[in-house]
Amino acid sequence: MSDSNKTEKPTPRRRQKAREQGQVARSRDVSGTFALCGVLGLMIWQGSAAVGAWRGLLRTSLEFSPSYSLEPNGPLFLRSGWTMVECVVPIMVTAWVLAALAGVAQGGLVFAPEALVPKPERMSPAQKLGQMFSLTGLSGLLKSLLPFAAVLYLGVATVEQHWSKLVLSSNTELPSYTHYLVGVLSEVAWKSSLVLLAWAGIDYFLTWRKSEGDLRMTREEMRQESKETDGNPHTKARIRRLQRQMRRQHMLLETENATVVVTNPTHFAVALRYEMAMDAPVVIAKGRNLLAQKMKEIARWKGIPVLENPPLAQALFRTVEVGQTIPSKLYTAVAEILAFVYRTQAQAKTTTGATRPGAEGKN
Repeated sequence: MSDSNKTEKPTPRRRQKAREQGQVARSRDVSGTFALCGVLGLMIWQGSAAVGAWRGLLRTSLEFSPSYSLEPNGPLFLRSGWTMVECVVPIMVTAWVLAALAGVAQGGLVFAPEALVPKPERMSPAQKLGQMFSLTGLSGLLKSLLPFAAVLYLGVATVEQHWSKLVLSSNTELPSYTHYLVGVLSEVAWKSSLVLLAWAGIDYFLTWRKSEGDLRMTREEMRQESKETDGNPHTKARIRRLQRQMRRQHMLLETENATVVVTNPTHFAVALRYEMAMDAPVVIAKGRNLLAQKMKEIARWKGIPVLENPPLAQALFRTVEVGQTIPSKLYTAVAEILAFVYRTQAQAKTTTGATRPGAEGKN
């Protein structure tokens, strides 16, 4: 599928999967440039101390060479080894630390086991040769030559600028000439460092942009990921349908325990339960349309009073959830309903000695 169809931004899940596979926007030039700049800065900062250490090593080697041979445990070997450690190890540690920090700053810490799995195509010589002579390999080579050409130009321009003084300084004493030559080389170094830092920033931007382009998704990929993440729409609809059926069954079962059912009369039905120990009546079930009709049928079958009060039924249905007590502003209306129910039941007991099933009335 062509990249022109990738019009959607990558989702967080797509980014996470890319990180798990080690696909993070990182520029090698950034890590290398920071390491190089750190090494140059350390060498300039050490300056005379490093020169003195190497000068001392040379002096010691010349003094000890007539008397001692270069043996593993000899003083000449130990002295040389310590000088190497003192001068070289800080440079290596600085380069490694700065390269690691630059890598972490670009993409954070990434542990990608999938990227460590050996793949035969990576070890294929034919594929490697194809990559070297492909347009991608050629573009990478040209991209590397650009900063090299800029550094070479700066070096040549700086040397030309100081060429006359370099020639005249050769007639002076060696320390003065060396000091001036080191100054020229330092100028070339810091100018080249600025060029490399600028190029590293450009290279990281290009790498990040390419990575974002590779992560972009088509609409079909978005739909497929949505199915994998949220589930199949048909399955979700079936689950919601089953949940609605369970809620309706629960409402019908709770209606059997109601004290009274208030109706609209046809659109809404709200089942209330009240006992003397309760602080206020509780809505134990409510429904509309077909569910409301079934609630009324169950109430009549169980001998629960069904009263028509459209304003009260609508207010209870819209403002009170199942399991909640009625609000204080509806106390008066509900109290009238309950009083009517109790009077009707008392009269029925007096005349017939039992509760008349399916009692209905209007309030």
